[in-house]
Amino acid sequence: MTAQAPSIVLGCIADDFTGATDLANNLVRAGMRVVQTIGVPQAPLAADVDAVVVALKSRTIPPAEAVAQSLDALRWLQAQGARQIYFKYCSTFDSTPAGNIGPVTEALMDALQCDFTIATPAFPDNKRTVFKGYLFVGDVLLDESGMQNHPLTPMTDANLVRVLQAQTRRKVGLIDHVAVAQGAEAVGARIAQLRSEGVAIAIVDAVSNDDLLRLGPALAAMPLVTAGSGVAIGLPANFGIAPSSTASALPAAGGLRAVVSGSCSLATNRQVADFVAAGRPALALDPLQLAAGGDAVGQALAWAAPLLPEGPVLIYSTAEPSAVKSVQGRLGVEEAGAMVERALAAIARGLVERGVRQLVVAGGETSGACVQALGIAQLQIGGQIDPGVPWCHAASAAAGGAGLHIALKSGNFGSDDFFSKAFGALR
Repeated sequence: MTAQAPSIVLGCIADDFTGATDLANNLVRAGMRVVQTIGVPQAPLAADVDAVVVALKSRTIPPAEAVAQSLDALRWLQAQGARQIYFKYCSTFDSTPAGNIGPVTEALMDALQCDFTIATPAFPDNKRTVFKGYLFVGDVLLDESGMQNHPLTPMTDANLVRVLQAQTRRKVGLIDHVAVAQGAEAVGARIAQLRSEGVAIAIVDAVSNDDLLRLGPALAAMPLVTAGSGVAIGLPANFGIAPSSTASALPAAGGLRAVVSGSCSLATNRQVADFVAAGRPALALDPLQLAAGGDAVGQALAWAAPLLPEGPVLIYSTAEPSAVKSVQGRLGVEEAGAMVERALAAIARGLVERGVRQLVVAGGETSGACVQALGIAQLQIGGQIDPGVPWCHAASAAAGGAGLHIALKSGNFGSDDFFSKAFGALR
């Protein structure tokens, strides 16, 4: 008799690699056994898990390409038996009027014949809350948080109904905090009302984890959920799954330690400054030197080699917004970003080839480039370092097939001392 292939209950599509681990982290904390794949697998699922997160690098590519990749991921997840689909984007709703959140959502709705879904990037554990449809980062509106200066997806409007309506043909509405606070039955009634008004996608308010947990049961029968990672905490219970410490167990860690950072977010700027202020070894890459054809990669690896046995080192391209704009002005936005990503990915591979087995990578685009350069196809999700950032374990071609512990940190996530404390959390 042929063994039956594993069947998953939740199939997830994430638009970048750090966002994928952020989502997987919340599912693991809620008790799900989770595997994250890098891109769409070419073979059926072999692992016996409850959920799979397919990590794409689709947040800032042309909308048509993002749609095609997302539909490819959907078809693979459906073939694995997924009973519900979750499209995950950033908790700062990173997008432009052209997409990619709206176009991907519409394409998934069409493919699933889904006439209604929700959208909320709320993640209160990381101070991302939605109230009256407005997204707050901490105590300020999204467009006052530093995200208005994002080099690729500047967010200049905190009203998510307006932001999403600009990206979609379907009518966008709001499930506000009054309904959410009353629980799943009230949310269901609000959904019915919005449907009667021709609304197909609803932004949902959430200012606390309690809101997300109240929302969860209302989504049980929804074929498609779109959200940041916060909504994930309320979904496993719909499948009869409860929190368990065994879900996050990883192999023991060893080897050398390093951090590679390509994010220019305010949070990562503070983390770099904290690491440097603590007297730890750190090296800044100069994008203009890279553009001039210098061997910045070789020089960075030569600098790191004698320092690695003494503790973690940091190699970073993180810079203030004014410095980023100066480089972009000289090289162009896309070329400046791609050039730095290639360099940091090559450095990450070189570090692993030199014995690094505990690696922190900061920045969504940087994480995508590094994971691909390291030859990682699948990640086992472990325990949380900070909200939204877990340690993971993977086989890496750069490590000769050996195991590597890796943390993929979204630029906006983590406390100021994240780089210093991450390795202690792994121990």
